[in-house]
Amino acid sequence: MPTVGIIANPASGKDIRRLVAHGSVFDNNEKVNILRRVLLALDAVRVRRAIFMPDYYGLGVRALDGLKLSLAGSFLEMPMLGDDQDSTKAAQRFREMGVGCILTLGGDGTNRAVAKGCGTVPLVPISTGTNNAFPYMIEGTVAGLAAGLVAARAVDVERVTFTTKRLEVHADHQLVDIALIDVVVCADLFIGSRALWDPARIREVVLARAQPGSIGLSAVGSSLHPFDARDSTGMYLQLGEGGPSVLAPIAPGLIVPVAIHSYQLLSLGSEVALNSGPCTVALDGERTIEVGHDHRLTVRLTKHGPRVVDIGKCMAEAAWAGVFRSIVLPGDDEAQGRRKSHGSQQGETH
Repeated sequence: MPTVGIIANPASGKDIRRLVAHGSVFDNNEKVNILRRVLLALDAVRVRRAIFMPDYYGLGVRALDGLKLSLAGSFLEMPMLGDDQDSTKAAQRFREMGVGCILTLGGDGTNRAVAKGCGTVPLVPISTGTNNAFPYMIEGTVAGLAAGLVAARAVDVERVTFTTKRLEVHADHQLVDIALIDVVVCADLFIGSRALWDPARIREVVLARAQPGSIGLSAVGSSLHPFDARDSTGMYLQLGEGGPSVLAPIAPGLIVPVAIHSYQLLSLGSEVALNSGPCTVALDGERTIEVGHDHRLTVRLTKHGPRVVDIGKCMAEAAWAGVFRSIVLPGDDEAQGRRKSHGSQQGETH
């Protein structure tokens, strides 16, 4: 039965950067509207079941209310803690249930939490957060269609997904946490408001991606040497005087010069030791770890991140396979033949 798991974070898009920068607010009513469009798209491509992570605002309940759908909507039975552990636990449950795809609404922090539990289940991440280097800024209707096509196996899942990088934070050779975009060492001794916005407080940055057009500390890296989610490249930077300054959008509407003491590119498997001392370490834009005098941290760049749907490629694959002319599910001989034929044509072209 084609099934999609949905993790929508009601807290995303509401942190302190709305006060210190000019971040837009994704209120929960808009998230409900996005989810309604997602559900209508899933229904159109014959997904039979959509399962929601429960949340304190009732995003899924409100999205389902009044919609006329063929698919069944339900909710995970799980306690709600009201923090990122909810997203991790829901992703674990979806993986164990064997859902065909997980669709998320949130920012980098939400998807980092999901990545801890989803395993190899393909993700379709929709951006409703502040730092949006990982999720897509995309219309919910199109995201829902892509998630449904993957869940229904109406496209070749291997061809329309890719495995992302991640940064693994180790203390005394033990994995303590991960990040999908950046690990940042801050001079602050306490976590406080969690969000980052002042480069003067930042000492070191490790990046898994630095795509042009991104917002946040990854934008600093992209101003020096751009690389994306699929490159086998990372970057380590020391901030401070002694090298060039770059102009970077480190938060919405906050474009500032950032002084770079030095930087180096990293290859997959590379590990860097942080010159931390007493500090806090931020993961994907949020201060998460408090480091004392006796702690020594290292960060390793790996290819062990979550599997993500390439939405454009997925939609093109479906069009070439004729899915939109007559929605088909696995087992349809004609559709299988069209997919094989398209694969052969691609091979001949390249």
